Amino acid sequence: MTMLKSREAILTGAILLLLILIATRFPGFVAPANLMAVFNDTSPLMILALGQMVVILTRCIDLSVAANLALTGMICAMLNVAFPGLPVAVILIVALACGAVMGAVNGLLVWKLAIPPIVVTLGTMTIYRGIIFLLSDGAWINSHEMSPAFTGFPRTQILGLPVLGWLAILVTAGMALIMARTPMGRSFYAAGNNPHAAVYTGIDVGRAQFRAFVISGTLAGLAGYLWISRYAVAYVDIAGGFELDVVAACVIGGVSIAGGVGTVLGTILGALFLGVIKNALPVVDISPFWQLAISGAAILVAVTFNSRSGRTRGRIILKSVEKAT
Repeated sequence: MTMLKSREAILTGAILLLLILIATRFPGFVAPANLMAVFNDTSPLMILALGQMVVILTRCIDLSVAANLALTGMICAMLNVAFPGLPVAVILIVALACGAVMGAVNGLLVWKLAIPPIVVTLGTMTIYRGIIFLLSDGAWINSHEMSPAFTGFPRTQILGLPVLGWLAILVTAGMALIMARTPMGRSFYAAGNNPHAAVYTGIDVGRAQFRAFVISGTLAGLAGYLWISRYAVAYVDIAGGFELDVVAACVIGGVSIAGGVGTVLGTILGALFLGVIKNALPVVDISPFWQLAISGAAILVAVTFNSRSGRTRGRIILKSVEKAT
């Protein structure tokens, strides 16, 4: 009975039902090769959603993830144009570092200056987009300007799955390990569930929020390089509005906006749910613009669902933290 009531079971059932309904009209959609392509398309959303998850767990929100992605991607693209022979490994390190710095800026403003996270990230979202314009002077960087190694890395297939998909799997495994097996992961839950009680268990709530923003920024930086190299184009407004999908994936996956409640599996399933919808809408001849309406409606339904179940689960998490310390 508990399993049937769990968010993960409900989401899994919803995804399977959605696939069955689509398959009745377009059987090719559920072909293994196409499902693998859907997973690959959804990989950037999964990576960003996992970073957003830890931020929301600490009662914060990061609305700058898409702008972080765009700025990091533009920096990587410009670096590749200037130094075509630069190894992809170096570009990946630059992407991770750029994303981490932008995440740290958000975290420091929230931690040290006590500015509300939504205000901070709305501000930095605009600043990061502005920096892209200043760096590029509004110009695009297109595929013919990028090196084959730069654009080919995320497309390289290993066991039939592109590197982009494998990186999403690795990030998922890493986040699952952090959240379940490390004091830092437990601190995210405790800081969001009951900040006052968390202090008595020796947890620095501000530091936990700072670390959450750094993780979110780092993953946004990684997604920035992967996005730009996969689509082979970089410009100011790339991934505009994508932060809505990222927040929607978290909330649909059971991450409570009130903090302290959420799982890695639920977040991944939330992202996959949106990914299936996004890829299915053109197939069933429905305008992609409906995706925004569907995402917004799904957030409202998910928040309503979470409002009753979040408190009890949050208390259990906090008790486990107190015992662990």
